[in-house]
Amino acid sequence: MKGTKHRPEQIIGKLRRAETRLAEGAAVAEVCRELEVSEATYHRWKRRYGAMSEDQLKRLKALEKENARLKRIVAEQAVDMSILKEAAEGNF
Repeated sequence: MKGTKHRPEQIIGKLRRAETRLAEGAAVAEVCRELEVSEATYHRWKRRYGAMSEDQLKRLKALEKENARLKRIVAEQAVDMSILKEAAEGNF
């Protein structure tokens, strides 16, 4: 199988289809073949996105974006504090 990048929205859709097929009595291997993913990928997706709705996914993405922004701010502040500390210790 080729390595493709699936968007989280696509993953949730594929997991919903897989749940339907599994409820109909299909085997996991058969469902994975239909989804064109390995069983390991299916189980990883199920662990990460299994109980998540699309609204929750959007909220998760927003939180991850905000977290990245806050981490950048903290890193910039740490650099500024380091510069100020060095300046305070020097003979200027």
